[in-house]
Amino acid sequence: MIDLIFGPFLNLLHYVNFRAPMAAVTAGLFGILLGPLFIHTLVRLRMGQPIRGAGIPSLYEKHKGKQGTPTMGGLLILASLLFSLLLWGDLGNRHVWLAILVTTALGAVGAVDDFAKLRGRSHRGLSARQKLAWQGGIGLFTGLWIYFFLGTEHNAELALPFFKHAVIPLGVLYILFAIIVIVGSSNAVNLTDGLDGLAIGCVIATLVPFTILAYLVGRPDFTRYLLIWHVPGAQELAVFGMALLGAGMAFLWYNAHPAQVFMGDTGSLALGGALGVMALCLKQEVLLVLIGGIFVIEALSVILQVASYKLRGGRRIFRMTPLHHHFEQLGWPEARIVIRFWIVATILGMLGLATLKVR
Repeated sequence: MIDLIFGPFLNLLHYVNFRAPMAAVTAGLFGILLGPLFIHTLVRLRMGQPIRGAGIPSLYEKHKGKQGTPTMGGLLILASLLFSLLLWGDLGNRHVWLAILVTTALGAVGAVDDFAKLRGRSHRGLSARQKLAWQGGIGLFTGLWIYFFLGTEHNAELALPFFKHAVIPLGVLYILFAIIVIVGSSNAVNLTDGLDGLAIGCVIATLVPFTILAYLVGRPDFTRYLLIWHVPGAQELAVFGMALLGAGMAFLWYNAHPAQVFMGDTGSLALGGALGVMALCLKQEVLLVLIGGIFVIEALSVILQVASYKLRGGRRIFRMTPLHHHFEQLGWPEARIVIRFWIVATILGMLGLATLKVR
């Protein structure tokens, strides 16, 4: 009788295309329900965000109303993610474990940085050297794991989109490449986190195509048809991706303008690392540049601004960087900037998926 009642449901647990959406729903509901208590706790502990721009009157005037908004909201994202994966994830899968370890480790680095800022009531947390050292160490761990344990013959090769069989054999240099991906992706999302809902909305738009890619890459029938690499077990990253997407939506519930909580470095470093490790595991590293193009643009704006200032005698390209602050200085309302960045992120995600047939 028990088998007749519960048998069909238990059978569903074998299917990724059932567990993945359930992971998103679970993480979303958990985060939304836990949110008020979590935010109240942060307020009670006086975990208020210091506002950037004290030396930039125009920016400070726009953002001074956010002074004291609780930060470290990335803890809510991580809690929702891990709770959902505990219920729906395959915890015997090496890809899932790598994604969990990288995401939580970078979240821990971000939490230390956030706490240092809160304790000093300033924007000075960990030094740039300290933060890069920790990110680089996590990237090294990721590269070693993938190089030796990914479970595919193409561990040390870099695939090029738009071509059927074009690869760049990196050999042991793939480990260095993995470090660059993890450090770059985590910092790029961190730079994007500057307006209410901006970073998390763009992360959600980026997670959708990568979750689809995870399901496709893990299925040998789809990989043969699409002429992309098959990575055994990678379909479980679709569950991870959907759980993170649901957690992100729950956070957006409270981070939408006017934000009740900020993610802080706890969230931005973790989310960037999650995108980076998914791209590495799925062997779709180059597509991360296109699908996550909004983060690349934000990071490039900072690099170009610094280079221009140093090489051109103090002359700037943008009014302020990262790029979203440039549009603020042009007078764009915050909501307009955020929604337009979301739109661009969504378009780039669709373009990334379209490359699967352009080979």
